[in-house]
Amino acid sequence: MTRRLKWALLVSAVAVAAAVCAVGALASWAQGFSARPEPPALEKRVARRLRALSMPREVKGLVNPVPPTPETLSEARAHFADHCASCHGNDGRGRTEIGQHLYPRAPDMTGPDTQSLTDGEIFHAIKYGVRLTGMPAWGAEGSKEDDLATWKLVHFIRHLPALTPAEVEEMEMLNPKGPGEMMSREDEDAFLAGQAPAPARPAVHPH
Repeated sequence: MTRRLKWALLVSAVAVAAAVCAVGALASWAQGFSARPEPPALEKRVARRLRALSMPREVKGLVNPVPPTPETLSEARAHFADHCASCHGNDGRGRTEIGQHLYPRAPDMTGPDTQSLTDGEIFHAIKYGVRLTGMPAWGAEGSKEDDLATWKLVHFIRHLPALTPAEVEEMEMLNPKGPGEMMSREDEDAFLAGQAPAPARPAVHPH
C-alpha cells in the first residue's frame, strides 16, 4: 500500500468519524441520548461505512475453510439458537425484544446489508464484534476450535434466507429457557408420557 493511499484512507476515516459525531450531536441535541427512536437513515449509512473501514483489507478475501455439509448447518443452527437468537431471532431478522431495543437495532441478516458481505467480513464481525453497537466479540483469540465454530456460523447466516419453518421449530426447542418455562415443559412432557403432572413448585423470585 502506497503512502498516498494510506493518507487517503486515513482522511476518509476521519471524515466519516466527523460525520458520525455531527449526526450524533444533532440527534442528541434534538432528542437527547435516548436509544428508543429509530436511527436516522444518514446515521445508518455512516455506521455501515465505519464498519467497512474498521475491517482489515485482507479480511474480505478470506475463504471459509469449512465445507457446508448438513452436519455443519445442524451444528451451527444449534449454536445460533443457543447463543445468538436472543438478539437476532431464530430466523435472523432481529425481531426480538432485545434486538429491537438495541441502538442501532439488530439487523435483518436475511437482507442485502448482511448477505452482500463476504464470508470473511461476516467471520470478522462475529469474532471481533462491531463497536458502538450491541454486537460483542465471540470466541477466544487464537482458539482454532472457536474459529471453526464461527466459520460454521457463517454458513448458517448464508442459509438464513432459505430457513424452513421446521428448522425454526427445531431451534425453538434449543433456545435458552427460563426456570418457569422449564418447569412447564417438564409438566407437559410428564402429561404426554401418561404421568401425573409434577406438584406445583414455589415461585422463584430474583434477589
